[in-house]
Amino acid sequence: MPSLLSNRLAQRVLRPAFSLVEQRVDRITTAFQNDLDALHHEVADLRRRQYGLSLLLDQAGRDGDRMPTATQIDTLVREVAAVTGRDKDHARREVTVAYRHLVAVEALGTGGLAGTLSDVCGRLAALPLMAPPNGEVLEIGTRHGLFAAALRRMLHRGGVEARLTVVDPLADAPTRAELIRGNLALGGADGAHAARLVRGDFADPGVRAELGERRYGIVVVNSPQDSAPYDLAEAAALAAPGALVLVPSTDRSRTETLASAGSIAQTRYLRAA
Repeated sequence: MPSLLSNRLAQRVLRPAFSLVEQRVDRITTAFQNDLDALHHEVADLRRRQYGLSLLLDQAGRDGDRMPTATQIDTLVREVAAVTGRDKDHARREVTVAYRHLVAVEALGTGGLAGTLSDVCGRLAALPLMAPPNGEVLEIGTRHGLFAAALRRMLHRGGVEARLTVVDPLADAPTRAELIRGNLALGGADGAHAARLVRGDFADPGVRAELGERRYGIVVVNSPQDSAPYDLAEAAALAAPGALVLVPSTDRSRTETLASAGSIAQTRYLRAA
């Protein structure tokens, strides 16, 4: 039996329908191609922008990249809110500003900040919210001085004029000492609030005696400590009443003069009696 479509009469009758179908297919195909072309342009533009952004925020020269995910920030906001007692909206604002400070000091300074994005931003966001008893800040062990500079700016934003003291062995002095001083200047400290850089090992009694001229409202322990219980007790001895003492979460040592205030990312927060 011959096909219906091979019949001349059928072809003549169905020609308008065929023409209509072809026009509709052409319109759909053209619209799809236009959407596909637009998508190609958008992807190319995103790749171009992503490349520039990666130069600023990728892992090169750092412990990790500086491009957070929404989940990462949400987790950090919950932890900051829990430790500081502030609501999540307030915590999110501080985390956002802390992230901007992190990116800024790493872009302007020499070197980078040790630690993950969550750990650094958690410290920068939480400390100003936890009402340190005074503006004296002691950082034990530093990489390039950028964390102290960023923290001073965050504290200033919260109404605290910080005086920074950084103690480090400075194995590559004087080159490394000058680098750290240059980075500390990014914190905006000068005059009576100028940063103090102390060369030496914190375990050295002479170094601790020099540091003991002040009582610190914030003590940040960055460097790994082989004798953690001893070092934590000595750090606590320099803390003012109500001071905040930060130690790595891997350091589980305790002392009677410090009470746990919680943890954020890879840092334990302790409060002096």
